[in-house]
Amino acid sequence: MSKKYIFALMVQLACGLDSIGVQAQILNWPDKPIRIIVPYTPGGGTDTVTRQLAERISAEQKWSFIIDNKPGGGGNIGLEITAKAKADGYTLGMGQTANLAINPAAMSKMSFDAQKDLIAIALIAEQPTILVVKENSPFKNLADLMKAAKNNSTELKLASAGSGTVGHLAGELLAKRADFKFLHIPYKGAAPAITDLLGDQTDLMFATPQAVLGLIRSEKLRALAVTSSKRMAVLPEIASMAQSGYPNFQAVDWKVLVAPSSTPVDILQKLNSSIERALAQSQFIEQLKLEGSAPMGGNLAKVQTYVREEQAQWSQIVKAANIRLEP
Repeated sequence: MSKKYIFALMVQLACGLDSIGVQAQILNWPDKPIRIIVPYTPGGGTDTVTRQLAERISAEQKWSFIIDNKPGGGGNIGLEITAKAKADGYTLGMGQTANLAINPAAMSKMSFDAQKDLIAIALIAEQPTILVVKENSPFKNLADLMKAAKNNSTELKLASAGSGTVGHLAGELLAKRADFKFLHIPYKGAAPAITDLLGDQTDLMFATPQAVLGLIRSEKLRALAVTSSKRMAVLPEIASMAQSGYPNFQAVDWKVLVAPSSTPVDILQKLNSSIERALAQSQFIEQLKLEGSAPMGGNLAKVQTYVREEQAQWSQIVKAANIRLEP
């Protein structure tokens, strides 16, 4: 038996053992805590939904999760870490409209490719944003705000949870539709943005329901409009932008769990199935609805198709509005 043949046989055997080892790892997954990177600060809508989801899955599957907040870069920093992580199912990211669909279209350069470096696992929830001002603001309604916005002597300051977020883009779209300008002040998440809005450092904000519903109900913030096509069930008294004189105005945020693109499909399927069961729980559904969200869901194929279609649609919106964001 030649040395070349023996060497080739050893290589085949090693490859076979590696394959068996990989399959065993997939079969035993997860055998340690799963890290979910939230690309915004604690307390915002993305963080809240992620923690609620992790609790539901933990209760059923007995899996352990570590929620790791990595804010900054309009949500890009956290997803860059996710994209470049080892594709073993132990590092996931909570992506959303902003860093998966808006930023890639609006930024000239990004540190990761949202379409190639990440793969969608499960659609979690969708929700509109709410246009809010401080309760003692002089703007009692949207008409008041628009009148001030079109007054060249008044420069309104728009707070957002970060550049490229749906809240930021909603403001850009409104400014373009109504022909006015504002000063955009991005923050590293909803919580610090709302703190400055309450402190009179800014004038208005398009915020997620989770971040502001409590403040609206306690009369610390005033809601002027919602960015869905219809009124929200949790705020039936607040008109939509479409009902307020801006037809076809819609800016809806969706959240989707993602993983590095080469993560084994068996692991993706395990995650998708577990999340589907969590989203079907009546208590979780009610919890989402009370916060102004609607559960989404869908199998792997549906999820990935949805994200691709949304990326194409938001790209068209960004280009039509001529929106450019700094990376």
